[in-house]
Amino acid sequence: MNYNSAINFASKILKKNLIKTASIDSEIILSKTVNLTREQILLNLNKKLSFKELKYFKKLINRRKKKEPIAYILEKKEFWKQSFQINSNVLIPRPDTEILVEEVLKCLPLSSSKSILEIGTGSGCIVLSVLSERKNCYAKALDISKKALKVAECNAKIQHLRNRIQFIYSGIDKFCIGKYDIIISNPPYIKSASIKNLDEDVRLYEPRIALDGGYDGYSLIREVIKKSSYLLKNGGKLFLEIGFEQINEVKKLLKDNHFYVNKIAKDLRKINRCIISTKI
Repeated sequence: MNYNSAINFASKILKKNLIKTASIDSEIILSKTVNLTREQILLNLNKKLSFKELKYFKKLINRRKKKEPIAYILEKKEFWKQSFQINSNVLIPRPDTEILVEEVLKCLPLSSSKSILEIGTGSGCIVLSVLSERKNCYAKALDISKKALKVAECNAKIQHLRNRIQFIYSGIDKFCIGKYDIIISNPPYIKSASIKNLDEDVRLYEPRIALDGGYDGYSLIREVIKKSSYLLKNGGKLFLEIGFEQINEVKKLLKDNHFYVNKIAKDLRKINRCIISTKI
């Protein structure tokens, strides 16, 4: 089977299984299989796959037809300016979350040497993106998943940032070390009862622990805000990603914990996504 036939074969299978991006996904998976770019594949459509390559290609297509996200199949995802290693132990980095990185960088001059804490680091994509842009800053990053921390540590090594970040296996409720200039968090904020309504690729494959915000969606947000009021230096800033409908309740929680709300940042769809506040 040549590249062209393989793409057509896989596209038909994925379309039958209601994968909206069937053609593109088939090209991307073939690209991973033969270790060529999509452009190189399209320039060599008559080239044949070996028996071993075809077997591997069909295996990956079978994963995709079951709605497994393409990012988990590729084991990587582009975020900010880097490609991050990921697996099913971490949430897939999303373009909307780049708003969090953008807003942190706006508050950090190039020469800044601030201390940063990330709560719930996952793949490390947020804090590592900040450190890559601000060479004098140092960070600590928490997560309650040892498997997620392994992924984050791997990304830190790949990006040569391991000497500027410390990864800590801990929940925020048990962490009380140090005082920080900046705290960043993208906590779980989906209501427990709403998890069942998520798309299959999210509901079936992404770690529930990174999605489930408790019965009302605020369980982890409350913890992060409460502990941040203790861990931040006076005048320090908290950068928090939230659900679009949570803005008023989060503003109230921040006020009750001695924060001044500086800004609400919208994502690519003009939806409220990030809230920036200062400890007073």
